[in-house]
Amino acid sequence: MVFSDSHGRLTFALQALRSAGRVDLILHAGDHYSDGIKLCAETGIPVKAVRGNCDYGLDGLEEEIVELSGRRILLTHGHLAGVKLPSSRGNLFAAARENEVEAVVFGHTHVAVAEHEGGILLFNPGSIARPMDQERPSYGILEITEEGIIPYIYRI
Repeated sequence: MVFSDSHGRLTFALQALRSAGRVDLILHAGDHYSDGIKLCAETGIPVKAVRGNCDYGLDGLEEEIVELSGRRILLTHGHLAGVKLPSSRGNLFAAARENEVEAVVFGHTHVAVAEHEGGILLFNPGSIARPMDQERPSYGILEITEEGIIPYIYRI
């Protein structure tokens, strides 16, 4: 399950986790890195989390490569790649190629995106607390299969 931009508000994330069934890992793409830690403590589900632009003074990585069932994913908040700019998609695709990953999971924009290009998935689950693309918060699920990484975006 993938969350981003929770900004200290975990009500909807916990609701999503309760309704999702079995979850093997939580990815948290920043802005309130500590929320990822809290989700792990509350649910017992392992978490990989990165820091975002609102995570001042916290220890933690700004980017991490996560390997799941032999598939490599770059987890980042996206602010360092300027993801709010229209031209930023190229930065994310370049980072994917440089790091030899199949997917880039990011946040920062509060807008859900699942976009494939050249065999690379760009995936932003949107914001579980403060969506900017609809009124309803969103989160994502990445299903790892033999064929690849299948993205899903859900609304609460």
